[in-house]
Amino acid sequence: MSPGTRRRTVFLVDDHPIVLQGLAMLIDQQEDVCVCGRSSTAEDALPAIASASPDVVIVDLSLEGSSGLSLIKDLHIRHQRLPILVLSMHDEALFAERALRAGALGYVMKQEPAGELLAALRRVLHGEIYLSERMSQGVLKSVARSGAARKESPLGGLSDRELEVFELIGRGLKTGEIARRLHLSVKTVQTHRAHIKDKLALPNSAKLAIHAAKWSQRNDLG
Repeated sequence: MSPGTRRRTVFLVDDHPIVLQGLAMLIDQQEDVCVCGRSSTAEDALPAIASASPDVVIVDLSLEGSSGLSLIKDLHIRHQRLPILVLSMHDEALFAERALRAGALGYVMKQEPAGELLAALRRVLHGEIYLSERMSQGVLKSVARSGAARKESPLGGLSDRELEVFELIGRGLKTGEIARRLHLSVKTVQTHRAHIKDKLALPNSAKLAIHAAKWSQRNDLG
């Protein structure tokens, strides 16, 4: 970076304090970027990001009290030119396209090396889309096959909200708890549960809970 060039600012949103600290240390060690703020909830992140005016936001998809997808949608509405990069434990094959549709420019899984994250960060700062090579090919195939690739996972047929409800069921939350977490009515959550059971061909709520819990464990959600 040439003398006098301003470091680009990064705002972090993740509900794991250790992850936030590690990300901040990694980014602040770079010559061209630095952290200007961090938050652990979507509720706190919205006003903090508006105040900090960062050049880019890094968002996790699993947040206390809301979902990263909802936060991305809100940020995209309020700050349409703000680049957003997702860093998540969630399976890229299932969530990357959803994140891009919500308004993100890139998606990196947390198990990737630090260099991958920094490359993605710099890419989205330039307004470019960043996905892993495997996922990029999958997106192209999905377009070519009119969405056929997206249907390889049964969960691909769920809406974003249904997937959020499914994830929270997998974490062991009851209907009332899910309603409070997502700021929905209990009746709405019950409707989502019914649609999920139909789409996944699950006969009852017990089977739904087991299926969601197994999926949650496989994906290390928390």
